[in-house]
Amino acid sequence: MVLHNLNFDPFYSRTVGFERIFDRLSRIAEENMPSQNTYPPYNIHRKGDDKFDIEIAVAGFSEEDLDIEYKDNELTIEGKKKEEEQSDYVHKGIANRGFKKVWHIEDHTEVIGAELKNGLLKVSLEKIVPEELKPKKIKINKKQERRSTKELLQEGAS
Repeated sequence: MVLHNLNFDPFYSRTVGFERIFDRLSRIAEENMPSQNTYPPYNIHRKGDDKFDIEIAVAGFSEEDLDIEYKDNELTIEGKKKEEEQSDYVHKGIANRGFKKVWHIEDHTEVIGAELKNGLLKVSLEKIVPEELKPKKIKINKKQERRSTKELLQEGAS
């Protein structure tokens, strides 16, 4: 599916505070639309509500050839093959090209590990929501007194 001319104007008029998300989606679309680079192939495997594995086919790449970086909600995986000595090939059908893949990761999602096995690189991600962002029960007062949100949350927790 190819998207053209992403227009978030109808959403801007009906939402507050989502500008960053729309800007991010626009940037992602612009980065990926010009060339649908499919090398190397990869899978994104959901493992429950909060865990994911990104599996990338990197046959021929060693750990030293791969670089994994997570910064500002972007996971970048780059593969660079070392230049090999000149050889006298009769036929060279195996590509020796590098790659760079970037995934935009949701807030509060952490890279919890990476493993290279049988030509498959697996990067594991987990969404770890901070305690202060988790839903909390709020106790309803019977009296008409004004209380702070902090006080209500403390009572609801006990």
